[in-house]
Amino acid sequence: MLGTKIHRPVPRRDLVHRPRLTDLLGRPQHPRLVLVAAPAGFGKTTLLTQWLGSTTTGTAVAWLSLDEGDNDPRRFLEHLLAAISVIGGFTEATDLLASANHGPPGHALTDLVLTSIVNDLDTHPADTVIALDDYHVITDPDVQRSVAFLLEHVPRHATLAIATRADPNLPLPRLRARRELVEIRAAELRFTPDEATAFLADAMQLDLTDDQATALATRTEGWPAGLQLAGLSLRGTSDTVRFVADFAGTHRFVLDYLVEEVLGHQPEAVRRFLLDTSVLDELTGDLCDAVTGRDDSAAVLESLERDNLFVVPLDDQRQWYRYHHLFADALRARLAAQDPARVPALHRSASDWYAARSRSEDAVRHALAGNDPGHAAYLVEQALPDVRRERRDVLLRQWSAALPDNVIRDSALLSICRAWTRLIAGDPDGVEAWLEDAERAMVTHPPTPEPGASVATLEELRTLPATIAIYRASAAQARGDAAATTRHARTALDLTGPEDHMARGGALGFLGLGAWARGDLAEAVTTFSQALQSLAAAGDVSDALGGTVGLGSMWQARGRPDEARRLFERALDTAGQGRGAALATLGDLHVGLASVLVEQGELDAAAEHLTTATSLGESASLPENRFRWCAVSSDVHRAHGELDAAVDLLDRAEELRLPGYYPDVRPIPAARARLHLEQGRLDDARAWARDVAVAEVEHPGHLDEYAQLTLVRLLLAEHESDGNPTHMAEALRRLDALEPDATRGGRDATLTDIARLREAARGRTAYATAGTAGAPTASDALSGRELDVLRLLATALSGPEIARELFVSVNTLRTHTKHIFTKLDVTTRRTAVERGQELGLL
Repeated sequence: MLGTKIHRPVPRRDLVHRPRLTDLLGRPQHPRLVLVAAPAGFGKTTLLTQWLGSTTTGTAVAWLSLDEGDNDPRRFLEHLLAAISVIGGFTEATDLLASANHGPPGHALTDLVLTSIVNDLDTHPADTVIALDDYHVITDPDVQRSVAFLLEHVPRHATLAIATRADPNLPLPRLRARRELVEIRAAELRFTPDEATAFLADAMQLDLTDDQATALATRTEGWPAGLQLAGLSLRGTSDTVRFVADFAGTHRFVLDYLVEEVLGHQPEAVRRFLLDTSVLDELTGDLCDAVTGRDDSAAVLESLERDNLFVVPLDDQRQWYRYHHLFADALRARLAAQDPARVPALHRSASDWYAARSRSEDAVRHALAGNDPGHAAYLVEQALPDVRRERRDVLLRQWSAALPDNVIRDSALLSICRAWTRLIAGDPDGVEAWLEDAERAMVTHPPTPEPGASVATLEELRTLPATIAIYRASAAQARGDAAATTRHARTALDLTGPEDHMARGGALGFLGLGAWARGDLAEAVTTFSQALQSLAAAGDVSDALGGTVGLGSMWQARGRPDEARRLFERALDTAGQGRGAALATLGDLHVGLASVLVEQGELDAAAEHLTTATSLGESASLPENRFRWCAVSSDVHRAHGELDAAVDLLDRAEELRLPGYYPDVRPIPAARARLHLEQGRLDDARAWARDVAVAEVEHPGHLDEYAQLTLVRLLLAEHESDGNPTHMAEALRRLDALEPDATRGGRDATLTDIARLREAARGRTAYATAGTAGAPTASDALSGRELDVLRLLATALSGPEIARELFVSVNTLRTHTKHIFTKLDVTTRRTAVERGQELGLL
């Protein structure tokens, strides 16, 4: 059917020539946008085809008839490429889109595809018009963004032409100001009296006086569809004068009246055919035969086209047609009013025809339209494996929402699908009931594969018990219940076989996440790595690469930023080679790498990756990951000493944060409290500690760790402020309490932080003791950060290496060093170290 979408309708020879409009469309010679906008029935498509048929020989034309299905960004790009490929070339863009592995393209890949299209258009020697018909059906923001991108970047010899019932979401005022827009609206599309006379005489073959033609044109206000219906009605009347007189003065609802007149003058067989086939969005002989029970539908369609009865051909072979949208709507309303009991049977016949041709989306649509949810559910079950593999999540949600609850409960597959919709809606507590329904349905209505079922279908049915356990693990992880996550994931893994790569990937993934939440980083890294390998073995490259975001974070927690960096760089390299360019987490990978680079002190490189992530747009980042950009940007500003900006970014991160599957090992309020301490805002840090009652946690687990280490920083700052030894003792006690579990869990980054804080505490204690014997007074004491710098000055590390170790810029390091020199009354690094040793600070 793709061929009919990209077929440019050929204008009928008996159409009224309208040079006043076609000439207008050609001025200026190469407008960036031609916009034909008017309500239904005003001849928008006809005008575009007339204009394109009259353009200079050699102009290349790409035509795409849009429908509701084109609101899927991937399908839109596929259809756009199919349309422009008739011009020649565009293989690079086609290959880029194919690299998406059926997944949603995202802004990153979309821009690559569109840029490739623009580049090929630029090298194409001929003038080019890309025509998008029925653009008003496009409501998806990503598809609208793609069209806007194309419009903004098309070369000068290319024009985008749009026919629509409503103004598109495009920068029309700017195009007008640049004189790059030609627009035709309803006022221009209305027939003039002369055009109406010519239309009724030539196209409709009616012998009317000029006054009669003018009267009809006046009553219809030049509406082409109204005039066509009036002409069809006149063919069946013997009293032309009376019809025109009555029509011109008494009929308020023009469309209903004219359709009634047209149908009334058709033979019963034709009238029945029109009404029965009105349930179809597209018409071909075989499909119409299936719906009507006839065997001559192809000939009927040809006859209807010859009679100008609102039938629009969709291909050159005259095999596929559609009714004019306005006419189809009126026919459907008449069918529902006159014979409502017949409607379900017509839809069922259409559904069966489409299902036999593996066109599941159309088959399900007709089953639902025919109020046959049971059959629709059966069709959805058969289509689920392929639709999942193609990652058409929007379609899955639509199907699940359209099916009644009681029908879904009779199907294990559909109950699991409904459980999935609750998860992505952020309702983990609503998952279990549907999973229990799935288990009951497996007993009462055991799913069985159809003969010849695909490998994907067989695997999906075979792994249903494991899938249910995986969803239970998923819901538990979303609730923060690490023990339940591990229990259900282990059950799922036990239910899989060695070749069930997809199910094993899910089970191992949640085992790894559960281990991460418990703090067992050694187990987490091992298991999560196995999960990504299983996903790759299943052919799910996108999720395997996207999982690097979690695995890289685990390696950082293990104190191995080098390994995390290697993983992120390898994933981005793979994506850059086209094997994962459509990642919904491509931006997240850049943010993850930026986090590692901050840790390694490469702030400029980190900022570049954050900028790249921004340019990729939100579609290159999972909603639950988007806060990370702000959090890592905050780290960059902190390293530069820009603490106010860092706090602002954490505030923004907190607003963006959504529940996700990754454990919250670095709570934003605690991170903000650390910044407040560096700013000297002890009261704000104290307020954080009171609000979260962090001091009351006596047996902290892994998820309490970051907050506990923040509390230690607060206690040390309190001790530095008032000299109270209780604060120091409590800080050391909490560090001692945290160390054993961090050691068992292999959390080397935490152990390094504990060691630093313990050294800082001991240094401050020694410093305070020395101060009583003539050392600098408390007002001159080194801050905690300055003590960290002094200890590293005593090593062989260079200045940039010390800056990387402390996650600060070189300029910030220099500032700390100047403060140390002033407070210790020295002028060189060597004498600063010697003075520190004298005071017991080292």
